[in-house]
Amino acid sequence: MAKSIFERLGGEYEQQGDYLIPYLTVPAEEEQAILIWGQRHLDYLKQYRKVTYTNLLTSGRLNAYLADIDRQAQERSHRLIEDMKQSQGKRNSLRQKTP
Repeated sequence: MAKSIFERLGGEYEQQGDYLIPYLTVPAEEEQAILIWGQRHLDYLKQYRKVTYTNLLTSGRLNAYLADIDRQAQERSHRLIEDMKQSQGKRNSLRQKTP
């Protein structure tokens, strides 16, 4: 019997009853901490972007992608807080100068 394209590319099958099921594994991925913003984005992907979620998951890039999203959100949050502190400081100095 001729080999399938899957077999020619190095794929293997496992016997389950009368059926041959492709033996598929997800590539190993470095574990990275995913905090609140990454978790929220994961929920968003699962609910509204199922194809993107599946593609990232099966390619082994989901964890790195979510960690990057989380890092960007943390940086933006810190930047906004600093800007608000500076803006508030300017307002307080203006209030003190006016009689």
